[in-house]
Amino acid sequence: MNSRLVITGISVLSSIGVNKDEFWTNLTNGVSGIKDITLFDVSKYKSKKAGEISGFDAREYLGKKGIRHIDRTSLLVSSAAKLAMDDAKITHEIYSAEELGIVIGSTYGSIDSISSFDLEGLQEGPTFVNPMDFPNTVLNAPASRVSIFCNATGLNSTISTGTASGLDAIIYASDFLRLGRVKAVFAGGVHGLTADIFWGAYRSGILSGSSNGDIEISAPFDKRRNGFIIGEAAALLVIERLEDALERNATIYAEIKGYGCTFNPDKVSRDDIDTTQGVRCISIAMKDAGINTDEVSYISACANSSVTGDIMEAKIIKDYFGDNADKIPVSAIKSMTGECLDASGSLQCIAGILAINNGIIPPTINYQEKDEECDLDCVPNNSRESEVKNVLINSFSDTGNISSIIISKYS
Repeated sequence: MNSRLVITGISVLSSIGVNKDEFWTNLTNGVSGIKDITLFDVSKYKSKKAGEISGFDAREYLGKKGIRHIDRTSLLVSSAAKLAMDDAKITHEIYSAEELGIVIGSTYGSIDSISSFDLEGLQEGPTFVNPMDFPNTVLNAPASRVSIFCNATGLNSTISTGTASGLDAIIYASDFLRLGRVKAVFAGGVHGLTADIFWGAYRSGILSGSSNGDIEISAPFDKRRNGFIIGEAAALLVIERLEDALERNATIYAEIKGYGCTFNPDKVSRDDIDTTQGVRCISIAMKDAGINTDEVSYISACANSSVTGDIMEAKIIKDYFGDNADKIPVSAIKSMTGECLDASGSLQCIAGILAINNGIIPPTINYQEKDEECDLDCVPNNSRESEVKNVLINSFSDTGNISSIIISKYS
């Protein structure tokens, strides 16, 4: 079934906003959500900052009942699902539980709960662990919690493809909708900030500021960049077939026109950047959307301030778009939110949707020194008014997964 797919609801919880309006205002004003970490002790580390969501209280979204033993990641995405349901004005009088689906991008799942549960088992013995904590230790816990809170029984899936998870969740949901098996899907990604993931990234040397003398800054495409700053977010789209959205007179934000996925099995190195699979991914998405290179209004880049990763994406864009590459605005919202891993792709989608609806392209902040290897129009430091019809969103995972989506103005 080749149904048109539209976005009828969006929700976001991030370091620069805990609703779509606050998120958009701060995004277009170039407000950074990167700040000193308060959720755990980082005094022993050189890297001390993150895109942490300040003052998050799940009770504001989910109430007090039944949340005591649920970890931060699941609470973030469940809260986002409640916001998305309200934004799309979906109730069970409109769609039954069987007609609603959930697809969540979550590679790390509830890793903090897994670590705590295992530590307790090792220290006290397996017979002394708290059984209430056990359900949090499975990878699909965040998606399952969303289904429970939203009473959605039509589909429940977890997509685990690294940084590409958020986009891949939207792609999977779109294919499922086209099969006609559900009426609406809540799709996107979540990443909660935890000590385990922070420590792993820090020890790998990929965080900004992790080496002696490095400044701690998220500066995609800027020559001063030295690694990413980790962030946390939950970002969801409500996706429906056009005919169902029109039948219930839903607000339509935008249309999903096309998407593509590829995989790069080769480890990226600075001396040998192979753009083949990235170019092929964009080509698949563009062909699926049925648009030409001169019809892309804005590219929401995956760029996260990684020295090699930003160069790779810039080269992919230039290799695919050729002479049009320097005519297309390309911005990296991770300069403000940090690298939100599983949630990044869906967070970029929301930025693209709001750009379409408001005619404003968000900036890449912290841009001071030009890098000739990232020679793009990266909308430096200040947002730009411009008509936006078609947005290309890229998500390139360090594990090799590559995904691109085209989101377009609905007409």
